[in-house]
Amino acid sequence: MTVARAPTRLLGVDFTSAPRRAKPITVARARLEGNRVEVEAIAALDGFEAFERLLTEPGPWVGGFDFPFGLPRAAVAELGWPLDWSALVTHCAAMSRATFRARLDEHRNARAPGDRYLHRGVDRAAGSHSALKLVNPPVALMFLEGAPRLLRAGVTVAGMLPGDPQRIALEAYPGHVARAIKRASYKSDTRAKQTPARASTRADVLAAMIRGDNRLGLALAGASDLIALAQVDASGDTLDAMICAMQAGWAAQRPNYGYAHDVDPLEGWIAGVAAPCSPASQPAAVDIPSATLCR
Repeated sequence: MTVARAPTRLLGVDFTSAPRRAKPITVARARLEGNRVEVEAIAALDGFEAFERLLTEPGPWVGGFDFPFGLPRAAVAELGWPLDWSALVTHCAAMSRATFRARLDEHRNARAPGDRYLHRGVDRAAGSHSALKLVNPPVALMFLEGAPRLLRAGVTVAGMLPGDPQRIALEAYPGHVARAIKRASYKSDTRAKQTPARASTRADVLAAMIRGDNRLGLALAGASDLIALAQVDASGDTLDAMICAMQAGWAAQRPNYGYAHDVDPLEGWIAGVAAPCSPASQPAAVDIPSATLCR
């Protein structure tokens, strides 16, 4: 007798370093069935306590979280901070926001113009901002608020730290998926910039996700009101949360969650972004050029 495999529970989390009613952490709850990601609910978390409760929900689940899990190794070394991920996160969490900002400002200002922001390997591969940025967007503050909560929750941080094998956290970046469909901007938190052009781009991105015509090879599905919400939410938070869930779904289908074995455990990686393969990760009988990518 064939036993049907239970759908994989997914979380897609569009994160903010300062959650509040006007700008909550947006969560897409979904399930993976074959190559379809079925969105079941959208939740708005207006404080970190609700986010912490989310992280401790019993598994099994796989979650994609839109904030940097790590910092550039070169920057961490220059700052004299710990080069072990959990020690680094603990070290940063012990600082106030003001102290953390000041240390990153000092580091940036001490570097030569044009080379102020160091990047992680994945930032260059995904086209994401340096994890050291404090404004537009403040992704360094997102690391400061997000990574310590992952550590305290005891989840498995894929590629970085083993924890509860039933609760898997992966870094996601919806912009990497959306830009492969259409490079124009599809969102803004500023009302004056929530233009018809951005709404049109958002519609194109959403339609491609529904068709499965995207770099993840998955199709987005869900109740009509949830899909409509992704279109009318001009901030893009709802659509981003759904894409994060799809990145989690992509990873859930793959050994080691799609990460190459030589991903830097201090910097981390983003689910669904091609990563360089080490020779050890390839079959011994196959001659793999150095430029080949794991997917």
